[in-house]
Amino acid sequence: SCFTQSQMKPDQRTILAQSAQMLAANVKNGNAAGVQAQTIPAVASNFGGIANTIQAMNASIQRATLTVDLLYVLDASELKAPQDTEFFCGVAGSPLTVTVTIPGLPPGKYALAVLHATGVEHPQQLSMILQNDPPNSAVWKLAGFFTKPMTIDGHDGLWFWRQARTYAAQKDDFTASFFFKQAQLLLQPVDFLSSPNLQKLQKETEQNQPSEMPTETQPVYLHTNAGQFQLTDVHVGDFNNQMDLIVTFNSPPNLNPVQARQQVIAVMQALLQQHPGLATAFHGMWVHASAPGGQSPFALELPMNQIQSAAPAPGERS
Repeated sequence: SCFTQSQMKPDQRTILAQSAQMLAANVKNGNAAGVQAQTIPAVASNFGGIANTIQAMNASIQRATLTVDLLYVLDASELKAPQDTEFFCGVAGSPLTVTVTIPGLPPGKYALAVLHATGVEHPQQLSMILQNDPPNSAVWKLAGFFTKPMTIDGHDGLWFWRQARTYAAQKDDFTASFFFKQAQLLLQPVDFLSSPNLQKLQKETEQNQPSEMPTETQPVYLHTNAGQFQLTDVHVGDFNNQMDLIVTFNSPPNLNPVQARQQVIAVMQALLQQHPGLATAFHGMWVHASAPGGQSPFALELPMNQIQSAAPAPGERS
């Protein structure tokens, strides 16, 4: 069973919020040892990943204001053994029902707390799975920790969703697909939480998935003025709070730097010609020429407004 904040008793809601705030305060202060001390043994014994995350994000949130955004109590105490468990949170039949799905969950009483660290340049979402340990006490310990940004390039998830719909309406599914994915990243605090709005976003994302987008198992071919190249990956990267398009393609071996640069620029220019919306959607483009046989790849970054006029630079090295 699941209980939302409004369905909890006031004292239970207060205890949960205080427990989440205390853990988040230690994260904010970079106190990994303090967080580990309030973590269930199964997770505390393998704490390296969480400790690294705490240290990595400390600088960006140490001056942030922490607020509890969401609280759910997830009661799985009647399970007989660990199993994939689905919780439906909200009034039955309500369009606002939230679904939480946790694989291999051991019996016990848990909570999901989502906090926002705001008032800083790069606000963050901190999501925690808490376990009531010992059972039926007022003590809640960390059983899982997840972080996601709240904004990218200064924009929130709703902005990306609106932009994605704009590109989709212009029949530019290639550009729209990146904005749908960024919207999903920002609006879904943890991958195991779903809601009607998130399901709607997922459906729109799937409906606007372009055929010319490479996947892990299916590269695509791009025709350029320097020949045909196999694109193996295209995704978005956030550099200095600016969005760049990151592209990787397979390059022939034994190219000199001038030849490699020529191919990279040809790939950039061909992508912009095929998908003009990229020019205004992103700050720039990073293109990596990946060669076989262990040869070091050539990589180049250019702002979008410099790509069409770019030319190989004699003697430039990768």
